[in-house]
Amino acid sequence: MTEQLQELVAHIEIRQGDLVSSHTIVRDELTLEVSSSDIPTLVDFLKLDEQCRFASLVDITAIDYPGDERRFCVVYHFLSMYRNQRIRLKTFVREEEIVPSIIDIHPSANWFEREVFDMFGILFSGHPDLRRILTDYGFRGHPLRKDFPTTGYTEVRYDEVQKRVVYEPVSLTQEYRQFDFMSPWEGAEYVLPGDEKGEAK
Repeated sequence: MTEQLQELVAHIEIRQGDLVSSHTIVRDELTLEVSSSDIPTLVDFLKLDEQCRFASLVDITAIDYPGDERRFCVVYHFLSMYRNQRIRLKTFVREEEIVPSIIDIHPSANWFEREVFDMFGILFSGHPDLRRILTDYGFRGHPLRKDFPTTGYTEVRYDEVQKRVVYEPVSLTQEYRQFDFMSPWEGAEYVLPGDEKGEAK
């Protein structure tokens, strides 16, 4: 498989080498690093070229590197049924940078790009309906960013008195979440089965 991927890389470099910053083959998987502005051109080539035919968009996702200048890595996964191969495209973007949409090439990118926007806050230019898809419209923040608190900012519940859904600031009422011990069991007032063995020594 690695030999076939190397042939594929050689073909891409001959035809579109100026678009590819670097490539790696790890565990029989080919990854190309591309500038965000070149994504649509390369995706179109990979789909239509007779030697590639990566016509199936499998997924679009992202990775958050909060300490880096180029904070996000947007990752595209494609499948070629013709070649029985997969290819991955990666592009690194700054927090305020906008990534070109590939909906005109792969209409199925619509919901994938909306999910990346919802979870990471990455914007896609040319997307016809870029709005949240997994969280609520009034949701604050982007849950898969590494600086997003695990508890979130608000909690949602149905209020029987008001007969509607209400949003409230998160309040952690469980005392065990506020412990100041080395472990959650240290300082507990109850005795666990087997503790008496330790006291006998």
